Amino acid sequence: MTIDHTAAPERVAPSTTADERQALEQWLDYHRATLATKCAGLTDEQLRTTSAPPSDLSLLGLVRHMAEVERGWFRKVLAGEEATWLYATDEDYDRDIHATEEDTYAEAYATWQAEIAHAREVAAKRSLDDLGAGVHRSGELFNLRWIYLHMIEEYARHNGHADLIRERIDGATGD
Repeated sequence: MTIDHTAAPERVAPSTTADERQALEQWLDYHRATLATKCAGLTDEQLRTTSAPPSDLSLLGLVRHMAEVERGWFRKVLAGEEATWLYATDEDYDRDIHATEEDTYAEAYATWQAEIAHAREVAAKRSLDDLGAGVHRSGELFNLRWIYLHMIEEYARHNGHADLIRERIDGATGD
């Protein structure tokens, strides 16, 4: 089955009566879908359009960044996996944000979706109170509840950036 990366994904509004875990997972999925919606229908060139000088933040960079964030929190911190970064290098730690002409949305989207699928898999095996099997670079331990809340915050913040970038590209606004 071929996925049309240019089509807007279905966003499902979170339930107003969900229990805590369902609410956290539904809000996280809603924000994941929001970022994909902001990218829908654009070309790679448009997705590389930066927000405003001197920033080099783009929608493509945001998708790549969120793949790294999913990987860091769910693979490294929650599951304790020894996973290397997808885009960051010793020379350019923010390589995820710094998209080049060779970087494509198809690759970034597939990578991001794979990280989301893996995140769901490792989270499903744990309770909200379970501490991650890995240690964050700060030396702190985090439970799944905190990770979910942080991920919702991270997506919400970056979706605000995505709103402005998308409006700059083609005037599209809305949530």
